[in-house]
Amino acid sequence: MANNMIKKAVIPIAGLATRFLPLSKVVSKEFFPLIDKPTIHYIVEEAKASGIKEIVFVTRPKSKGISEYFEENPKLEKFLKIRKRDYLLRELYEIRELAKNISFSFVSQKEPLGDGHAILQTKKIIKKEPFGVFFPDDVVDSKTPCLAQLINIFRTSQAPVIGLKRVSDEKIPSYGIVEVEKISSHLYKIKKIVEKPQKESAPSNLAIVGREILTPEVFSYLEKASLNPKKEIILSEVLGKMVDDGKVIYGYEFEGRWLECGNKLNWLKSNFYLCLKDPEFGESLKKFLNEENL
Repeated sequence: MANNMIKKAVIPIAGLATRFLPLSKVVSKEFFPLIDKPTIHYIVEEAKASGIKEIVFVTRPKSKGISEYFEENPKLEKFLKIRKRDYLLRELYEIRELAKNISFSFVSQKEPLGDGHAILQTKKIIKKEPFGVFFPDDVVDSKTPCLAQLINIFRTSQAPVIGLKRVSDEKIPSYGIVEVEKISSHLYKIKKIVEKPQKESAPSNLAIVGREILTPEVFSYLEKASLNPKKEIILSEVLGKMVDDGKVIYGYEFEGRWLECGNKLNWLKSNFYLCLKDPEFGESLKKFLNEENL
């Protein structure tokens, strides 16, 4: 694998988002806002800042939201120009600039059979290249883009790299947790992956976050994987099988604030965090909270 630069990334967005019902009946979860932009905007920003040139979206059948969001809208732009809404035009131009020099591909996941099954649908597009994976449930606020941090590890390791963060004991049963061998500061060799263990039996408090660099070898494991009791193929379980087979997978405890958006409470907390530090809205919101004694 001589070319160690990651140019492709996969973003699975075909899930049903049942934790966000009833809103998710009409709004796809990747379009839930953080401040005034949808979560997918932040993910694509990170991808572009990490050097990604092609993004493969795994969508539900007939889903068109991503295309509509990132495509130009001449009719709307003309309307805003006539109304002299320059500040709103700048918002649209920002999206146009973000999408520039990135190609978008789309594959359909016809049934909600898990995130591993979603990744498998991209095999023909990814081919034999290493690639990044973003799960939109996780936004990372950091100086160096999170995926770029993992790419830096991959340059020397040439092996899959999983993003990790430490969680409190009470949160352990909600995540995939890793048993590790420490290599250096923040870098680990993964010895075992345990999906949602009880805190008493967890091998550590290092949780898997939705950022990964994977190699094409993962597709052969995904193809062989059986559906679990929930009728899903889970990526972390497949990666655990690779580790059990002696494949080298690294974990990197990345720098930055992990903003979880996978359920209503975490999404609200992430909104609070970003809103209060936002240069446009932060001070006004802090003043409001103080005035209302909230």
